[in-house]
Amino acid sequence: MEHSIVHVVDDDEDVRKGTARLITAAGLEARTYATAREFLDAVEPDTPGCLILDLRLPDHNGLDLQAALTRRGVSIPIVFVSGHGAIPDSVRAIRGGAVDFLTKPVDAKVLLGAVACALAQGDAMR
Repeated sequence: MEHSIVHVVDDDEDVRKGTARLITAAGLEARTYATAREFLDAVEPDTPGCLILDLRLPDHNGLDLQAALTRRGVSIPIVFVSGHGAIPDSVRAIRGGAVDFLTKPVDAKVLLGAVACALAQGDAMR
């Protein structure tokens, strides 16, 4: 299996760092980004991995980033996390292909389970 990267896009530095520590402790590589633009500038479309994506970001919302990735032909499994998610947001995310939509604060086991599912989906897509 190829080396996978778990990308974490969240504007809250504490959440970003905590999520990255959890991912790293699980034996995976984590890369963090404070904005959608940072992620878009850094993403390598052919690199295996998944994206943990906050719904509300300072430059775009996560749903807009999901749509931008689709338009660019970037197929990366997404796990949304939000402290402000509403049912219409979660429906839009899942219809857009998201693996899961979790609410903050997220239980570590639940998040790691969603990441495992996203990585497996990514492997299957490749």
